[in-house]
Amino acid sequence: MYDLIRKGMLTGIGLALKTWDEVEALAKELEKKGEMPREEGKAFLKDLEKRYAEAQTKLEKRVEKSVNEFLKRADIVTGEEFKGLKKEIRELKKMISNEGAK
Repeated sequence: MYDLIRKGMLTGIGLALKTWDEVEALAKELEKKGEMPREEGKAFLKDLEKRYAEAQTKLEKRVEKSVNEFLKRADIVTGEEFKGLKKEIRELKKMISNEGAK
């Protein structure tokens, strides 16, 4: 179930990446047609790239938060929680075997 949610979120991020490619192509097309001077086009792309990176970071944080909230509501154990449980079990087994040796 987690994989399904993760894949859905990654698809959304993939669409955002496609949008960036389209914006970049538009800026190059405007530059090519002479509607935007080369330096202005570069500055435009740099500004868009910065804004895009910020938006992508925010999106990734929101996606991660949403997935974690879903996992808690669905009562699904995360990988980190599972590793913690395995560690506790090993420690308990060790304590039990030490008690038996006395």
